[in-house]
Amino acid sequence: MSVDPELASVNGRKRSQRPQASHREVADELRTRIRSGVLRPGQRMPTQAKLADEFGVERGAVRQALRILQSEHLLTNVSKGAPATVAPEPAPARLAVGPEAPPQPTMVALTPRIEAAFAASHVKIDALCLTSVSLNLALGGPLRLIHAGRLEPAKIDVRVLLPSRNIDLAFPTAVSADASAEDAVHDRWLAQRNAQGQVLRHNLLALRATHGIDVQVAFRALPFTPPVKLYLLNGAEALLAYYTLGRHEREIDHEHLQTYDAEGTRSMLFAFEQGAGLRDTTFVDQSHRWFNALWQTISSELELTS
Repeated sequence: MSVDPELASVNGRKRSQRPQASHREVADELRTRIRSGVLRPGQRMPTQAKLADEFGVERGAVRQALRILQSEHLLTNVSKGAPATVAPEPAPARLAVGPEAPPQPTMVALTPRIEAAFAASHVKIDALCLTSVSLNLALGGPLRLIHAGRLEPAKIDVRVLLPSRNIDLAFPTAVSADASAEDAVHDRWLAQRNAQGQVLRHNLLALRATHGIDVQVAFRALPFTPPVKLYLLNGAEALLAYYTLGRHEREIDHEHLQTYDAEGTRSMLFAFEQGAGLRDTTFVDQSHRWFNALWQTISSELELTS
């Protein structure tokens, strides 16, 4: 992510600590770059310091991510010293997303599909999700390709549906019924929702000045917690993943809290394509109708602030 804004106040309390990606999310993004060819066999990785700056994490989280990729034989020479190297023969790519391909974790499957969507002259992306962290990470690849001159879309339209700040979320939620714990979990989610949305909007709108691309980015708020995440790409493809809840321990405001939450970047993404069969085509069409109905009826204006 190229922008990491300071979070606005939440419920009147100032927050100077920005939400950070986990070491698993860093590993997922780097794995995608390797398997998609952005990072090539034999290429040296950026330094741990640069990766820590890019993802907004501590170097320890970067080292954990690099060790995961080394255990998968995607990296070599992982140490505290020189930068790691992409393995000469990385594990076979499993990036196919389609009716005959097995489902993959969101951060493995989403990036190549977003990159493929950006090959169109008019890019249209609709997303319904809990936060936009997965979409932000997946956009890193096509944004780099645009800046490198390898992708040249003329127009980009992005619409994002996110839960409203004013609802009691079904998740994430505190395991205990303590009101202060519930408030802390809600505030953390709200801070992440706002910060990730601000990053998404800034990175896309910046393409207007740098490349003269006609970019429109819009957000609206839902009055419920979405049980699934949905991505609609260029009117021709629908990607669906279920938020699978688990019990997690989160450090929030220097306190360890037990929460019910879902790791959205690891949710299994199912793909449906128009033209792949009657069932897939119908699913894509109905998904667009469902998204548009939510956008035009019960959703409301969303401000990415406190």
